[in-house]
Amino acid sequence: MFTGIVTDLGEVRKVVGGAGRDTRFEIASHYDCATIAIGASIAHNGVCLTVVETGEGWHAIEASAETLSKTTLGGWAVGSRINLERALKVGDELGGHIVSGHVDGVARVVSIRPENESLRFTFEAPESLARFVAPKGSVALDGVSLTVNEVDGRLFGINVIHHTQAVTTFGTYREGDLVNMEIDMLARYVARLLQKD
Repeated sequence: MFTGIVTDLGEVRKVVGGAGRDTRFEIASHYDCATIAIGASIAHNGVCLTVVETGEGWHAIEASAETLSKTTLGGWAVGSRINLERALKVGDELGGHIVSGHVDGVARVVSIRPENESLRFTFEAPESLARFVAPKGSVALDGVSLTVNEVDGRLFGINVIHHTQAVTTFGTYREGDLVNMEIDMLARYVARLLQKD
């Protein structure tokens, strides 16, 4: 489990595989890799992945062909910047919201415009996920816990403050970019309970 509070901005340093196959990524980070156990879970742009090897200043993860096809990981290349969050420990501060690291789909950046000291992003959710997005509700985009400002059909808006732009990949996004989207866990279960059999 995670909280959507990014703790490091990593960078892809090596890619092995791809083209419809499972792929191994080596990720450079500022984490003390001596404290990362093999088998540990780390969220990479919101996707919970298992650490399979560590080295000085880097760790390796593997993504299945299924994960590559359902997330933005298939577009990663050497030099891609990655939002990282280590798994939540009992007693850690819950600064964002509960995030599982199981991405539900991919959203698209529709527009970005300045609004006071922040940036106002408009995203388009996949049709199957739009009903789970609510004003003032939570959503995780590329692993970042964010509050939804407004919803208009499949479109929803969020504000990203300067700090978040600086310490996550949000400072690099352009219109048309794709991001991993995880809906709020509470919204998922409420919708299931209200579903008619």
